[in-house]
Amino acid sequence: MTGKAKPKKHTAKELAAKVDAATTNRGGGKAGLADRSGVEKGGHAKYECPHCKTTAPDVKSMQIHHDAKHPKIPFEESKLINRHAVHVAEPSKPRPGVRGSLRK
Repeated sequence: MTGKAKPKKHTAKELAAKVDAATTNRGGGKAGLADRSGVEKGGHAKYECPHCKTTAPDVKSMQIHHDAKHPKIPFEESKLINRHAVHVAEPSKPRPGVRGSLRK
């Protein structure tokens, strides 16, 4: 039992939760960007709305999005863009006006 003059600041449960939150990858930021964008297969952004380009992981989620955001347009599953099937990696090409290797 602690005395009245020195109350405990944090419990062991709080400290363990802080450590877990700090060390576990939750998929946010740059670490999860590829997964969220659906660039590589396995990303959870599989379908893209043809009207507003919002992504969703499955048809059911896309239908919920469509009913909420585009109520006047009928939902057609055939018009959804499957980002995993469509995406082709673009070769990196030099940007015009950038000459990093020609510096002297």
